[in-house]
Parts: sequence; structure tokens; C-alpha cells
Amino acid sequence: MQRRGFLSQAAVAGAGAAALAAPSAQAQATVRWRMSTSWPKSLDNMYGSAELLCKRVGELSGGRFEIRAFPGGEIVPPAQNMDAVSNGTVECNHVLATFHFGKNSAVAFDTGLSFGLNARQHNAWVMHGGGLAHLRKLYKQYGIVNFTSGNVGVQMGGWFRKEIKSVADLQGLKMRIGGIGGMVMSKLGALPQQIPPGDIYPSLEKGAIDAAEWIGPYDDLKLGLNKVAPYYYSPGWFEGSASITTMVNEKAWAALSPEFKAIFETACNEQTLSMLARYDATNPGALKQLIAGGAKLAYFPRDVMDAAYKASQEVWKELSDKNPDFAAIFPQWQAFQKEQVEWFRVAEAALDGYTFNAVSRR
Repeated sequence: MQRRGFLSQAAVAGAGAAALAAPSAQAQATVRWRMSTSWPKSLDNMYGSAELLCKRVGELSGGRFEIRAFPGGEIVPPAQNMDAVSNGTVECNHVLATFHFGKNSAVAFDTGLSFGLNARQHNAWVMHGGGLAHLRKLYKQYGIVNFTSGNVGVQMGGWFRKEIKSVADLQGLKMRIGGIGGMVMSKLGALPQQIPPGDIYPSLEKGAIDAAEWIGPYDDLKLGLNKVAPYYYSPGWFEGSASITTMVNEKAWAALSPEFKAIFETACNEQTLSMLARYDATNPGALKQLIAGGAKLAYFPRDVMDAAYKASQEVWKELSDKNPDFAAIFPQWQAFQKEQVEWFRVAEAALDGYTFNAVSRR
């Protein structure tokens, strides 16, 4: 099952070649799907990735498999994207699974946990570490087949209207943050708010909230968050990385030919690689623009990070005690993270730490 969920480079190339070849006599008739998303069109990295996924499916199928993406709220409100796929209102979506944390807290494993796996480690867990089997079992309860279709990498910690000098500054702070991050912030005294992307700016501008996390410099610049909250904190500890999910209605998936299934998987895999690359390429320039425009870049104080980490452990235990689905995944996920940390400390962290300092000095 893991190998089906993420094709190797050879398999990707093979699927593309097969799709572009002349269709056989048994080729499936034209299929048309709709894709609901959680994103406004202005987020060209995020919504644009959904459009590129759809475009690639069309290209690889010679126009015989068409998917049309719709901005958040155009078919259903963003909070209903999972239900829309489950009940067949749409065939597929393009979301952060944690937007549907209230339906089942275990979907957080599909996006990322606080102080969790980074983008490479998350893909390793899904592809080769047993993650896909866990996630497929979870989603099957809702008549959904899941596919990884992007990743934004490590996010920023959010925009704040006031400076955060200690945990005490979080008391009573109204912050747009959901999922496990919201539960952790609540333990630290903040008041988490659930607000869709398009409403973050006006909520900050009107003072309805005091802070908001979104993604990172490129998208935050697009939303203009620096204009209404000057303090920009790092890192986004609430998700080690944020993996994008495309949920597919199980019956719609079963009705596809093997060729169209391979094409769809190929397009998802391409965006898993391409989205992260786009964010890595566009975030540095955007951060410079934000700082030039007055954004006050800072790191969370150590006591905030320590308190958030401690609270995260408490949240994980509470979720495991309350939700059998969370409890079924967490021990294996945690063991995989420990192995990854041990390996990345030996090679990645050692080289990155030296290189970052050396490049900064030249």
C-alpha cells in the first residue's frame, strides 16, 4: 500500500509515458471531477498547486481525465471540505487535514504535530515508515482515500500585535490557530480562534484577534498580515512541517481505471516535490520585503518554547486517552521520530549548523 501511495521515480516516469501514449481499446472514457480547496485564489503557491495538480492530470491523460479546482468557499465552506468528499458532493479536495481536527484528532498525523517531523521526515514516515497504512485505515472510516500532494515546510510562528517576552504575555491572547497548536496555546493561557484564511487580515485589522499564524513569508506577504500585526515570530513549532492532503471519495477512486489512478498519483507526487521547492525558493525574498516594510522579526523566548513543548506532551497523552485512532498511530509515529532525530543530528544538523554560520560570515 505504501508503494502505491508514493511512486518511485521510475514508476512516475513509466506512468507518465503510459498516459501520454495512444490510448488502448480498453482505455477509460473521459472522467470529470471537481476539487474543493481551502484556499483563496490570491495564494498562488497554495491554490496554484491545486490547479497545477489538476492540469497535470489532464496533460498526462491526454485530456481524458479532467479535474477542476475551486477556491475555498465556492462549493462548500473550507470547514466542510472533508465532509464534501466523504458524502460525494465533490470527488476530491486539496486541504490541510488539520482543518478537520474536530472530526477526528488523528488527522493531525497527516499534516504534522507540534514539534513533529520536518518535511523530509514526514514524507519518509508516509512513504517508507508505515504512515500510509495508518492513514489509509483512518480515512477509510469516512469513505476517503488520502494522497499527499504538497508540503509548505517549517512555518513561521505567526504575527502578533504586541511583543511576546515570556509565557505571561500569552495570557488571554486571542490567536488564530487550530488543531494541536491551538490546544497547546490554550494550555499556555491563550484563546485559540478558528478563522479561515480569507478572514485573517480583517480579523487582525479590527482587533477581533491579537495574533495569527498562517504559513510563512511568501503567503503572509500576500495576505498583508504585516500591515496589521508588526511582530513576526519564528519558528512555527505547532507543526514540524505542514503536509497538504488530497482526499478522494472512495467510490470515485474505485471507479477509475488503473491508468487514471497512476496518473492521479503521479500528479500528487509531483506537487509534493514542487510545492515545497516553490516555498523554499520564494520565502527568502518575501521575508526581506516584509522586514523592509517594517516587520519586526524575532524568535520565541526560550521559556515559551519550553512551555509549548511540555504542553505538547500533555496534549498528545490527552488525545491518546480520548481517541483510539490517535492512540493507534502515536506510539509508532513517536518511535519513528526518535530514529529520525538521531540520524538527522549525526549528518544534517552537523552540516547545516556549520554551513549556516560559514555562509553568514562571508
